[in-house]
Amino acid sequence: MAALTATTPARPRKLLASRRTRVGILYALPVVVYLLVLFVYPIFSTLLLSLKNADGSFTLHWYADALTGVNLSVLITTLRISAETAVLSLVFGFVLAQAICRLKPLWAGMAMLVVVVPHFVSALVRTYGWIIMLGDKGLVNETLAWAPGAPFQLLYNELGVVIGTTSMMLPYTVLLLYGVMRGVDRRLLAAASSMGAGKVTIFRRIYLPLVAPGLASAGLLSFILSLGYYITPALMGGPDQTMIATLINQQVTKENQWNGAAAQGVILLVLTLAGLLLVKVVTSLGASRKKRSAT
Repeated sequence: MAALTATTPARPRKLLASRRTRVGILYALPVVVYLLVLFVYPIFSTLLLSLKNADGSFTLHWYADALTGVNLSVLITTLRISAETAVLSLVFGFVLAQAICRLKPLWAGMAMLVVVVPHFVSALVRTYGWIIMLGDKGLVNETLAWAPGAPFQLLYNELGVVIGTTSMMLPYTVLLLYGVMRGVDRRLLAAASSMGAGKVTIFRRIYLPLVAPGLASAGLLSFILSLGYYITPALMGGPDQTMIATLINQQVTKENQWNGAAAQGVILLVLTLAGLLLVKVVTSLGASRKKRSAT
């Protein structure tokens, strides 16, 4: 035991003396410096800025201000619109991914191309495309000109924001769900069918539990991405649809209120990290469930 204790402090020195370790540290050093300068330092600086008063003293005033009054209303609006976007992205993404999974490989690849390629177009261009389509003289209202109440107000309200953000999040949802659905063992569905189970029973008791972790991950991903989305809500929403990213931009550019904007940014970061942690937990639970079902 004494000999083991005596040799323990020498192990780190011996490890550092290894040429392989030194080369590994040398290779990792640029990445570490990159992360420290471009990620850790900005986040730490934003946190410090959110805790400083005008005279440089420590204060929690900016967080109290961010969680009261109009700012709290903006935060609630952001959470609500993000949740609506996540739900709609899941519904349309599930239907699309399920339809693509039923196609032959060649046609499935072409369909995925149609889903993904618009994502490479600038978000600003796509947003203006939606504005043109949903306007009073746009394609949608011209098509529904016969309907009572036309033209419909599809822009500068919550409906317009949700339509725009859902279209932006849809490719992520489809890609994630398609990968999960392709991994489902179809022999399980065939076995259940051969034992007399109906389509609804197979879907509810076998297929849905297998893709549930993917559904949760896709929904949370859409929710997290929507939390900090700026372009589409700013262009397609009205004053009542101001989201937290738009509020941060207003505080910095119009009010020159960097401390309040920093507090808003930290709150948004905490919400994002909480969502990512939830995604990790859901993914881990799904992996453990798959492992148990395999055994």
